Amino acid sequence: MKNNDWKDRLNVVYSTNPDFRYETEQENETTTLPHDKQALRIRLDKRNRGGKQVSLISGFVGADEDLEQLAKLLKTKCGTGGNAKDGEIIIQGDFRNKILEILQKAGYIKTKMI
Repeated sequence: MKNNDWKDRLNVVYSTNPDFRYETEQENETTTLPHDKQALRIRLDKRNRGGKQVSLISGFVGADEDLEQLAKLLKTKCGTGGNAKDGEIIIQGDFRNKILEILQKAGYIKTKMI
């Protein structure tokens, strides 16, 4: 039986083609690379933050859940707040050296500080 959900067909009014298939949005699940394959970069950022410093970790390739889990680990170990979105982790304050040590102990070998 065909899926006849009207929400999947919002942009199509009518089609006379009997072979027509409605295009639905499908999310592509990104697989998380192993820790030793991740090339993370740590840098200090002050732009657009009212003069406050944040440690910015970029270059993460994988699912958002894994990014959130890594951000939670870093925030807990550094004892500060932060955020994770769009493949980047923002940790409040200058914790570059501490983050580098934490990531290397966790198996992120290709991590470097910029």
